[in-house]
Amino acid sequence: MNSISSIMGEQKLLPIIQVNNADDGVDIAKAMYEANLRTVEVVLRSEKSAEAITAIKAALPEMIVSAGTIIDEASLKIAKDAGADFIVTPAVTERLLKALTASGLPVLPGVSTVADIILAREHGFREMKLFPASLSGGAAFLKAVGGLFKDTRFCPTGGVSESNYKDYLSMSNIFAVGGTWVAKPEWVEAKNWQAITDACLDVK
Repeated sequence: MNSISSIMGEQKLLPIIQVNNADDGVDIAKAMYEANLRTVEVVLRSEKSAEAITAIKAALPEMIVSAGTIIDEASLKIAKDAGADFIVTPAVTERLLKALTASGLPVLPGVSTVADIILAREHGFREMKLFPASLSGGAAFLKAVGGLFKDTRFCPTGGVSESNYKDYLSMSNIFAVGGTWVAKPEWVEAKNWQAITDACLDVK
């Protein structure tokens, strides 16, 4: 199964798309595509999120679209049916990890403690999302666990922003960061797609 870092390639930002309708999801994805981003995460937090995944895949066939906020087998099925390319979870349980492993899709499981990391590792995962990063120890936590799990890499999400993402990316056990700051709600409401493109281009 492909690792998430290999899917993302040189891309160091996993931009998070939160929408209430599919049209906005497509426009946000197009704005990110204009900034040379080819991988995005659509979180399943509204009734239209799954529709947005399908619509983005149709409008931008080259874009890799992951589904986030997968918390159980029901949401996993919704993500698969929508055509998600890989799965992102906010947390892990034994049951969820078994379902994720059986899904056949690449997965970025969410962890917030050392116990979570060990549990995910027992299921074969070596790349994980730290969530919510800012409330789970942030960079200090990731530095501490780097010595414990030398073959494990992370994508911190939750509290990552334009003011601190470089601190995370400077660490050897970080392969990417996830965040919503490149698609602020006020920009989406105003349909200011250029602001989203510019914000994505600013991430180096």
